[in-house]
Amino acid sequence: MEDFNWLQLLNPEFYILLEFGGIKIGLFVVLFIIFAETGLLAGFFLPGDSLLFLAGIYSETLMSQVSLGSDFLNVTVFALLVSLMGILGNMAGYWVGAKSGNYLFNKEDSFFFKKKYLYQSKAFFEKYGNRAIVFARFLPIVRTFAPVIAGIVSMDKKKFMFYNILGSALWSFSMIFAGHYFYAFFLDKFGIDLKHYIEYIVIGIVAVTTLPVLWKILKKRVHIE
Repeated sequence: MEDFNWLQLLNPEFYILLEFGGIKIGLFVVLFIIFAETGLLAGFFLPGDSLLFLAGIYSETLMSQVSLGSDFLNVTVFALLVSLMGILGNMAGYWVGAKSGNYLFNKEDSFFFKKKYLYQSKAFFEKYGNRAIVFARFLPIVRTFAPVIAGIVSMDKKKFMFYNILGSALWSFSMIFAGHYFYAFFLDKFGIDLKHYIEYIVIGIVAVTTLPVLWKILKKRVHIE
């Protein structure tokens, strides 16, 4: 940690390879981030999609201390753990929304809370209804506030849990398995180690996941003007 740079916090690889006292803690850090991003309002700035894709690439490293002896079993159990944390995170977000009511819409902006993201997520929820809980998993920022909105509007708990479990499973398994097997494919077929191109992968994933959101925001502003 002697060469720590604050910019490292924006790099998903930093969390995955994190060690404390010589012990690898990346697995626990990744699981906490998934919970924080989907369950704590302050987690909207944390890496999500890029973190899971890279976690898939580094799944062998992350599961090294709890290896189950099978590559497929290791990545499957890892995806299940991530899915579970995503489910628990959304449950926490729903609880916050249900308990806070409209308080959050009157709350002042801070470094960890931006009211505009709440309104954007509300509009997204109103457009897609219950399905928003699933779709939101694949959209930065929105996935943090969507369960909160669900709690505020008192979405039926059984329906919420169904879409919560479905969305979390689809998100975690698709991103982690994609990272894991794309890495193996490029390494086996072309001799290309994707770990050498992490920066480009992160930039690509961030661009793909955030551009649609930014485009909608820009269109909305232009329309208002």
